[in-house]
Amino acid sequence: MIARYTRKEMGAIWSEENKFRIWLEIELLACEAQAELGVIPKEAVKAIREKASFDVERIDEIERTVNHDVIAFLTNVGEYVGAESRFIHLGMTSSDVLDTALAVQMKQSGELLLNDLKKLSEILARRAKEFKYTITVGRTHGIHAEPTTFGLKLALWFDETERNIKRLEHAIEAVSFGQISGAVGTYEHLDPFVERYVCEKLGLKPAPISTQILQRDNHAEFLTTIALIGSSLEKFAIEIRHLQKTEVLEAEEYFSKGQKGSSAMPHKRNPITCERVAGLARVLRGNAHAAMENISLWHERDITHSSVERIVVPDSCILLDYMLAQFTKIVDNLLVYPENMLRNLELTNGLIFSQSVLLALAKKGMKREDAYAAVQKAAMDVWQSKKNFKEVLKEDETIRAVVNERELDELFDLKKSIKNVEYIFERVGL
Repeated sequence: MIARYTRKEMGAIWSEENKFRIWLEIELLACEAQAELGVIPKEAVKAIREKASFDVERIDEIERTVNHDVIAFLTNVGEYVGAESRFIHLGMTSSDVLDTALAVQMKQSGELLLNDLKKLSEILARRAKEFKYTITVGRTHGIHAEPTTFGLKLALWFDETERNIKRLEHAIEAVSFGQISGAVGTYEHLDPFVERYVCEKLGLKPAPISTQILQRDNHAEFLTTIALIGSSLEKFAIEIRHLQKTEVLEAEEYFSKGQKGSSAMPHKRNPITCERVAGLARVLRGNAHAAMENISLWHERDITHSSVERIVVPDSCILLDYMLAQFTKIVDNLLVYPENMLRNLELTNGLIFSQSVLLALAKKGMKREDAYAAVQKAAMDVWQSKKNFKEVLKEDETIRAVVNERELDELFDLKKSIKNVEYIFERVGL
């Protein structure tokens, strides 16, 4: 039977050895099904299963002459089997083997990626809880807005990762279809039982309808899902890169002993792994675009998709496996600096509480437009003078006529900014 992959062996799934192993299993299962139907002798199937094997180098050697990978494979298998090899591939076409095997490989890969995502989700959950109430400034347009917590940033990533898990589960289901339906999908030389038998043994479902091939919209969905996951990782990595800027330094990648940041500047500690993740996400999106181009083929089949898939499908699976492993390590070892978060929180001298003041004035009866103008006037003063926002407000007669000093002090209390953190955490399942 096909090997079960229980470790991170994504490269092994896409090896020539594994591919041919799956091809062989498909052919053997098809023979078994044909024997069940009485098309070929059962003793022949027993002999085929006992003798059947292949040699990757020999297949390559044969292919250099015949210029056809499936024929080269069948020729090599026939060299091991002998006379009974005439029963192998009976009524089948190359795509019956190629597409069904590709489905198995995508399913195997998808399941590994699913495990990767679940591991990342676990790490994000742990670190989100760790920094649940660690106050930091929220930024919109890159400008200080209002207080939030670092835990909420990580909870957001956790929630998105959970969505990606669901997306990938659906994508795996979408590609877990096989076909053994003949040259144009009509089963002219095959009983549909063969397809049902082979697919069931491989853990696949028979495609409801096929031509010579499985339709490529499902493959595009799989690679688009991979690209979406990569884009999420890019988004998370960009946030870390921003937070690692020298003038921000609220979080940074772990910098190991002996690591070097620059060939010229010994002081450098660069977010190189986050940059790598962000860059590689572009490759995944490019591959997804190529997969969408593969959907439109001539009539019942051409082979313009084939050459593309031999690159983009394994590369995307291997690449995302690597990116998930790297980013999970980043989050697990992320250095977080709450003291710098508090320092940065105070850079605007209290302007982050401007909405609290605006709403308090409006609730006290001031027209919103007038309240906005009064608060903005004070805020613009603070931007220029670097004075303390609360003190400027206390000196403003228009504002003091509506809210007193005690009420102003209460508006600048950080605790009110994070009063609903627990509610948000519960809603995302943390």
